[in-house]
Amino acid sequence: MSWTTPADLCAQLQRLWERGEFLRAAVDEAHIAWPLRLNLRGPTATELSDRFDAVGAWARTLANMSSLRIESRDWSHRVQGRQRLPAVAWADNLRDALACIGQQRATERFRGLWQKAAAAQPMLLPWLMKRPLQALELADRWDRLLAIVAWMHAHPRPGVYLRQVDLPGVDSKFIEAHRGLLAEWMDLVLPPEAIDPTANGTAQFARRYGFLDRPARIRFRPLDPALPMLPGCSGLADITLDAASFAELALPLARVFITENETNFLAFPPMQRSIVIFGAGYGWDGLARATWLHECALHYWGDIDTHGFAILDQLRGRFAHARSFLMDRETLLAHRTAWGEESEPARHTLNRLDAVEAALYDELRFDRLQPLLRLEQERIGYRWLEQHLPSG
Repeated sequence: MSWTTPADLCAQLQRLWERGEFLRAAVDEAHIAWPLRLNLRGPTATELSDRFDAVGAWARTLANMSSLRIESRDWSHRVQGRQRLPAVAWADNLRDALACIGQQRATERFRGLWQKAAAAQPMLLPWLMKRPLQALELADRWDRLLAIVAWMHAHPRPGVYLRQVDLPGVDSKFIEAHRGLLAEWMDLVLPPEAIDPTANGTAQFARRYGFLDRPARIRFRPLDPALPMLPGCSGLADITLDAASFAELALPLARVFITENETNFLAFPPMQRSIVIFGAGYGWDGLARATWLHECALHYWGDIDTHGFAILDQLRGRFAHARSFLMDRETLLAHRTAWGEESEPARHTLNRLDAVEAALYDELRFDRLQPLLRLEQERIGYRWLEQHLPSG
């Protein structure tokens, strides 16, 4: 039976609820033009003849709906005569629509959130109109979130760690868990001069709004024991510095190697006037501050897979002179028995690869040698590494 049931009518209203329309109407009376007409499908003339008793029961069920207004019209039937059947359903107002779907209390809760935002941070009201259902999900945290925004408004670009924001019920983990939301709110509330537009995404939340952030750390090893080194770091030590201190190093280097694998980092062969850096994967902000790297030959060693080349491409966005090594077709084919699979390969075009690198990248991303092909760098023979170390 395809006749519209009370559940069908409520489902139409439920879909409007799930789009946030009724919550918007709760704070903006003009948002919905009442009464709201609902789709209603009734029996055909044939069904009225063949299923007369069922049609009567259907009509009585709709007529018993207390929250909706059912408008009926007369039917003239050659067998059954004149009949009055439901034709149109109306929700006359927001109260009736909410009663049909049982969302009165949630709507009152949203009105309360709206009133608090209007009193404390009226510039957030457009956000509430855009995302009313998300606001409801945040009801138990609403006061704390508003308090954070108020604190930021009073302390733009505070120059402290998130841990130092001292508010009831708020700790650094709470702020970190809500960085995406808070970023949307702060962009609405804070003046432009309090926002660093070059910092985007949750990872750069602290920099965008002027908090102190955990310093990026650079881990490296000298490959030449004759290099002048930091006090207490003689020989081929394993050294970690914050990015600012690494940027201030003044070493007589000819070559800098970067590898993504820790074992390769620790076992990298000695080489005069050289260091090896334990790579950072996708993210080179820490290294970018070390401008002296532009004066050295810079060699990158990553996995021979699509993401390895994508990381190389990103590195060249910071250091255009960076060269790859052991990321070539010869190395790949020489280690066929060590081939593995890449779970989620990159497929996009990389514009900073040279012609040879781009050709191999295309072979990988288009599965020309083997589907999902990957050669992890730690599977490359150590003697092969020693024999193919760049000398310049």
